[in-house]
Amino acid sequence: MTGRTTVDSSAFEYKLVIVLRTDIKMSKGKMAAQAGHAAVSASEYARKNRPEWWNPWIMEGQCKIAVKVKSEQEILELERKARNAKLPAVLIVDRGLTEIPPNTITCLGIGPAPANKMDAITGKLSLL
Repeated sequence: MTGRTTVDSSAFEYKLVIVLRTDIKMSKGKMAAQAGHAAVSASEYARKNRPEWWNPWIMEGQCKIAVKVKSEQEILELERKARNAKLPAVLIVDRGLTEIPPNTITCLGIGPAPANKMDAITGKLSLL
């Protein structure tokens, strides 16, 4: 037994997706910090603007999925699609205090929102 647990994300009605860029050099710690920024920022946005999605997401266990893209253009296109679909979407732009230049877009938080709406935008992306 390895101690790892696999969770079937299809068991959740709501989820939050964190989209990370893999074309920029970030340590694992930096990626984790940026993903944390995306999760907190998207959650707070949804809590204020989409409580009908945020509340059940909180109650069912706060499903979060991390996926990857290979460019800034891809992440900006996903943000556009999410906003057009009226989903909570928050871009994370780094201040440049540690590993990467200032104003670098590192990741995107989408949701929490109904899983079927999220899958229409992010369902074909590879897991991180």
